[in-house]
Amino acid sequence: MSLPANVRTNPNAELKGLKLAACLPQLQPDIEAGLDTFETVYLDNYAEFEAFLFDLELFNLPDVLLIEIDEAGQCFKLIRDIRSNLLLKGIIIILLAKSRGAWYEEAKKAGVHDIYVAPFNYTNLRERIQFLVRFKLIKPRIEELGTEVATDYKMPVSKRLFDILFSGSLILLLSPLFLVVALIIWIESGWPVIYKSKRVGTGYKIFDFYKFRSMRRDADKMVEKMSDLNQYAGEDGKAKSAFVKFKNDPRITRIGHFIRRTSIDELPQLFNILKGDMSTVGNRPLPLYEAEMLTSNEWTQRFLAPAGLTGLWQVSKRGKEDMSERERKKLDNFYAQKYSFWFDMKILFGTIPALFQKEKV
Repeated sequence: MSLPANVRTNPNAELKGLKLAACLPQLQPDIEAGLDTFETVYLDNYAEFEAFLFDLELFNLPDVLLIEIDEAGQCFKLIRDIRSNLLLKGIIIILLAKSRGAWYEEAKKAGVHDIYVAPFNYTNLRERIQFLVRFKLIKPRIEELGTEVATDYKMPVSKRLFDILFSGSLILLLSPLFLVVALIIWIESGWPVIYKSKRVGTGYKIFDFYKFRSMRRDADKMVEKMSDLNQYAGEDGKAKSAFVKFKNDPRITRIGHFIRRTSIDELPQLFNILKGDMSTVGNRPLPLYEAEMLTSNEWTQRFLAPAGLTGLWQVSKRGKEDMSERERKKLDNFYAQKYSFWFDMKILFGTIPALFQKEKV
């Protein structure tokens, strides 16, 4: 990569094959020391950075761009220009910021691969950069994973038969309750009474996930405005979290509090089980925006287990405010490694007391 005179590099980098380009007007001294293992070029401002990138040829392109978020929002114009360039549009971009601010919502919409906020965990950042580069060519978009990614998991016949008997019997038994709950939801907040969303399950399969609607009809639109209240936000210096949960969520309706506390809102997932989208016991299927964050080798194993109505997380720590994101991921991975029919039965019987949790989360 030919460099103009005003570009600085770290010639002693250990990873010579991995090239970064950075525009970090204020953060450069810290980042340069923390990421000294990478072969990185640094530019002073956004205009010079853009000119430098647009002058590169195909075989000279960097693997990753590190861009500092500025208060004036010049970084977002730069990203839009990069994404509109045919040669640069697929390049990996990581945003870095000195602190949280009003930029957060725009940053999430910018089409970047990750966002980090100071103080930086450089070990995590280095591992994330290496992962993104290694898997850039083989990791398709999350929406395509269901058809393009093979999985070693196959539903055991005994587990599938149990699921059909279990879900079919409960649907018949609880049909009066279904009607009563649907009527109350309709009286309080209108249609629809069933909330349907896309979820990622076993082997990254995407399916329509059913719940009784326990929130306001505009709840999804409110998530971005409430990002600072996320119970899992801010771990490891990252601005984004793989899981989203709000304590005392203001979007929940009056009947919603009751059906959530008793887990009645989950009952429509019996139809997901009957259809074969899920199993009775397994790891909870994730919304697309959460699944997209679980991209490292350490955590993708959770998708090699069945997606379930209940699981190890629900019976072991459900409702505990102090449960970390890492703990939840480790429970998912543990189930993926250890699940069996008898382990499923133990989890299933442990679910009943867990339904009546005291904490409102």
